[in-house]
Amino acid sequence: MPRRFQLAFIGCFLAIIYGVPLSQAGLEIYRGSRPQAIEIFTAAPTTVNLRAFEKELEHSSVYAQQVRPWMQYLTYLALRNPGEKAILGRDGWLFYKPDVQYLVEQKPKGSDDPVTAILAFREELAQRGIRLMVIPMPGKPSVYPEKLTRRSGFRSPTRDVIARLREAGVETADLFEMFGTKPPGSSYYLSRDTHWSGDAARIAAAAVARRIYELGWADSGSTEYETKPVLVKRRGDIMRMMQAPQLERQFPPEQVRCEQVVRRDTGEFYQDDPHSPVLVLGDSFLRIYEKDEPGAAGFIAHLARELRTPLASIVNDGGASTLVRQELSRKPELLAGKKLVIWEFVERDIRFGTEGWKYVPLPEN
Repeated sequence: MPRRFQLAFIGCFLAIIYGVPLSQAGLEIYRGSRPQAIEIFTAAPTTVNLRAFEKELEHSSVYAQQVRPWMQYLTYLALRNPGEKAILGRDGWLFYKPDVQYLVEQKPKGSDDPVTAILAFREELAQRGIRLMVIPMPGKPSVYPEKLTRRSGFRSPTRDVIARLREAGVETADLFEMFGTKPPGSSYYLSRDTHWSGDAARIAAAAVARRIYELGWADSGSTEYETKPVLVKRRGDIMRMMQAPQLERQFPPEQVRCEQVVRRDTGEFYQDDPHSPVLVLGDSFLRIYEKDEPGAAGFIAHLARELRTPLASIVNDGGASTLVRQELSRKPELLAGKKLVIWEFVERDIRFGTEGWKYVPLPEN
């Protein structure tokens, strides 16, 4: 190759490498602010600080905000690739990539063992006279593998975790078994969201309540609830992860049937009670329909309706493996008067949970 072409190639490469950050810094200075890149020198280079810096740098980048959505849209049109966080399934279904990775990739050696953390938590609760029920939440590809691929279904590693927990005497609600029989004309999961449907949240709450009554772990309360049917439109969190509004228009929002829980005596929507004898810990599967639209229509509200008593709860999106227990350790008053803790976590967090599965001691009585 002639030297002038080599120099031109090198020049284009350097322009791409340095042009974006330099032009970004120039634009920030023009707007009267300090270049975001300088922030890397203002804090200790810890993992937490570096991740926060990377996230903020990406958020403030003009190129990321203006160019990437169009590139993502063109990539989908040309290659049917919905992006780095999503997998396009059959019949227009979208799957969250970590949900699939959890099923098909080998567990790394030396990773945290969830069973060890769960048993330690169970023992600390038992010392206070509090029982524990664990609910590993199936990911969408575990329940609907036929919407992901024509090949035979996956055997979720979570089934082995459930078996180990039961062998150790931990009461575990097996939603894999409950979701094994799919009702005609409805779906347990949303086609373009990581989460379950409003009907699935209600059905699961009823099944968990039945098991609690069978064990004699809770008495029926005195608060009467009734339900109010409502339809909501949900765009889907996997669509939002694509960060491409042009692509979102290719997928219309889904109509989701929900049932809001209201008090029969006052007509007020369900609300938690921190003094309840039952505490629920979980992630966004417990937040959906409960804290976001339509409200008071998620798993927690329906479980309260079945038990006829309001519940206490700690919900952290993506943080049910460790972060909810850390929050509980900072709020010891929530354990006062508790008889039962119900702990839900989505199965992918067995491997990919935020902060892993750390031992988190409960505060002293």
